[in-house]
Amino acid sequence: MEARGQRAKAASRILAKATTAAKDEALHAGADLLEARTDQVLEANAADVAGAEAAGTSATVVDRLRLTRGRVAAMAAGMRQVASLADPVGQTVGGWVRPNGLEIRQVRVPLGVVGIIYENRPNVTSDAAGLCLKSGNAAMLRGSTAALHSNVAISGLLREAYEKSGLPPDALLLIEDTSRESAQEFMRLRGVIDCLIPRGGPSLIEAVLEHATVPYVIDGDGNCHVYVDAAADLDMASAILVNAKTQRPSVCNAAESLVVHRAVADRFLRQVAPRLDGVEIRGDDETVSILGSDRVSPATEDDYGREFLDLILSVKVVDDLGQAIDHIRRYGSGHTEAIVTSDLDAARRFQLEVDAAAVVVNASTRFIDGEEFGFGAEIGISTQKLHARGPMGLRELTTTKYLLTGTGQIRS
Repeated sequence: MEARGQRAKAASRILAKATTAAKDEALHAGADLLEARTDQVLEANAADVAGAEAAGTSATVVDRLRLTRGRVAAMAAGMRQVASLADPVGQTVGGWVRPNGLEIRQVRVPLGVVGIIYENRPNVTSDAAGLCLKSGNAAMLRGSTAALHSNVAISGLLREAYEKSGLPPDALLLIEDTSRESAQEFMRLRGVIDCLIPRGGPSLIEAVLEHATVPYVIDGDGNCHVYVDAAADLDMASAILVNAKTQRPSVCNAAESLVVHRAVADRFLRQVAPRLDGVEIRGDDETVSILGSDRVSPATEDDYGREFLDLILSVKVVDDLGQAIDHIRRYGSGHTEAIVTSDLDAARRFQLEVDAAAVVVNASTRFIDGEEFGFGAEIGISTQKLHARGPMGLRELTTTKYLLTGTGQIRS
């Protein structure tokens, strides 16, 4: 592991000096190979999917694992979009001249080696590789056992593309040992990995918190809420909730909980419930009273705090906006929270008082995504507050350094 890390470190030094044109050429070459060899990628992925289904893996987890021609095409498109974005490396963040004539500039530079440890989603392999390359970083990836065949196929194609474009193939290194011991060793590559980004469930995050000795950015749970205010347009609220919950329930920006103002609870719940076909509703006593015990099961404390990643929705009826904010503050994970309202003051208060990486007014939580933000792709969605917060794109994969230019100044 250490030896592979040193290879990534060496590649990162070359990438830090690479031109934008060279990086973009490699990104386009990678996208072209993904499209040209889609059958090869899908064959590898089919082996992973078959293994997951044989092991009794849930349908939502299998959906995260499965690739289709459309998803592979989207991976290629994501790499091309990253190529089209401005290169952050070398950008001047600020500059000034001191009274003594000393010139100071703050510029963006790569982090170095970015380690990503992730579960089940083979598209992360190309997303992470593309973003790291454009931002001048080497990517050291450690995926899951379930997605190993897919990750090997994808990373192999991208390494080939890098080499053909004149960049070091070790700009992308996949750790194929998926044992728990290798994961812990990966998290402890101090002096090699400059930033570790975990993408996975609570057990992975807990492992990072317990074992990592390298700097990390937590890509945390998405226990996202939609609050339907007393002043909400209920048709709009229905459309937003249905999209946020059902469009792709297995992802972190899907809504997991509905909070609804008592003044509109009866009308709204009766209106939206038929549109939540296939969704299991777990609600408080008032929700059960409105929709009936045959449609709603009683919610537990655990239900309100869970990221289901499934067609399950918790529901809470509240007396006012303050109670809604308190409920979100208690159970939210700091990822994304949304309000539906036509009351401008309520919207402003919600955005001011709710503490999350993204706070949305009158739109679906599903927009909290690097591609939807115009980042091309994302390497994760940070739910912490230091260095990066929210969708992490190119800028979040850089740090800064100060460049000082003098004419012989000395400090007295």
